[in-house]
Amino acid sequence: MAVSTDLQKIEALLSRGVENIYPKSDFLKSRLESGEQLTLYTGYDPTGPTLHVGHGITLLKLREFQDLGHKVIMLIGDFTGMIGDPTDKTSARQKLTKEEVLSNCAEYQKQAAAILDFEGDNPVEVKYNSEWLAAMSFGDVIELASNFTVQQMLVRDMFQERMKSEKPIYLHEFLYPLMQGIDSVKMVEGGVDGEVGGNDQTFNMLAGRTLEKALLNKEKFVLTGKLLADDSGKKMGKSEGNMIAFSDSAEDMFGKVMRWTDSMILSGFELCTRIPIAEIDAMKAEMDGGTNPRDFKLKLATEITKTFLGEAAAEKGQAHFAQVIQGKDKPVEMEEMEPKEYKLISALVEAGFAKSNSDARRLIAGGGVRVNDIVIEPFVPVENFRADGTVPGYDLKPGDTVQTDHDLKPGDVVQKGKRFFVKIK
Repeated sequence: MAVSTDLQKIEALLSRGVENIYPKSDFLKSRLESGEQLTLYTGYDPTGPTLHVGHGITLLKLREFQDLGHKVIMLIGDFTGMIGDPTDKTSARQKLTKEEVLSNCAEYQKQAAAILDFEGDNPVEVKYNSEWLAAMSFGDVIELASNFTVQQMLVRDMFQERMKSEKPIYLHEFLYPLMQGIDSVKMVEGGVDGEVGGNDQTFNMLAGRTLEKALLNKEKFVLTGKLLADDSGKKMGKSEGNMIAFSDSAEDMFGKVMRWTDSMILSGFELCTRIPIAEIDAMKAEMDGGTNPRDFKLKLATEITKTFLGEAAAEKGQAHFAQVIQGKDKPVEMEEMEPKEYKLISALVEAGFAKSNSDARRLIAGGGVRVNDIVIEPFVPVENFRADGTVPGYDLKPGDTVQTDHDLKPGDVVQKGKRFFVKIK
């Protein structure tokens, strides 16, 4: 595949969603304009069983490079994933087994194929960092560690916060950026020119630059991308509990985007879609002029669902939202379930609407559960279900209320909130 030097596409690649470029933007720009084929990579630690929209932002940037004819490598951190990146973590990650990590990444290539091209004249290559990290000896680790200082590690914000709150910092967490550094060295040895990642990975990626310059005397570019975050600065992702996953249904993905704050609309278009920047600027002008942001959020939800799940999924998600949320109607088709017990609380847990019986009771107490369109009351008067107004073993009297369960029967429709339905078989 021939390398394109289209100046407009290069400018977009260097600016859209980009936070920083190291050593500097002109360094990368001159190489892109030279017409040589560059090779670059992004690492993905399989700490969960699905890629999410946060990963999708870097995948879209990689696709820009690929479309210009450059070589892209998707590096699966099957070794680093067992330890876990401490970035932005207030406590150490739970370590994973090799089996758990490999199970987690089983669908990564298939999911990434929604964005990247793994076939054709310029296919994306997949590599695994256990290839070199698992083979290192303790002596290798000591030699590697001699290139960094404790002060360099402690300067990281999350370690500073942990020390202030007297939370432990484990030695293996210091080794994580060193391992990413070895990834960088091995990749550069193999002909890689640069790395792409979110700006939360800046420290780790620059550790790679430090190590490769020390060991190989070579210069690698690093492109850091902006992160999608809400008004409070909380980034979208698995760790924060607000993840939009590639494994989500069309209805869920569409609905989750519609729950974003209005302030995320423009950054969502920039980072998570292929909508031209000029069109995004026009939308900003319209919103500044008083146009209802909801119209643009609907377009954003459609574009994001189409980008990660496809055109048909976007249409399905949009139709579901219009019918169930905007129209306040039940879906024509809904999941059916034959519960172990025909009781509401256990059925909510079985359906995945609640994590536990206690969680189900909290949902009911908050008025968030309906059966056949009727809100289930969490408490009932004692006299309604005991002839003498008492419950054996409890000091209750008529007029008191207690929390109770609700009997279900085949054909009942259980609803959680506005969007989740299940029909009892």
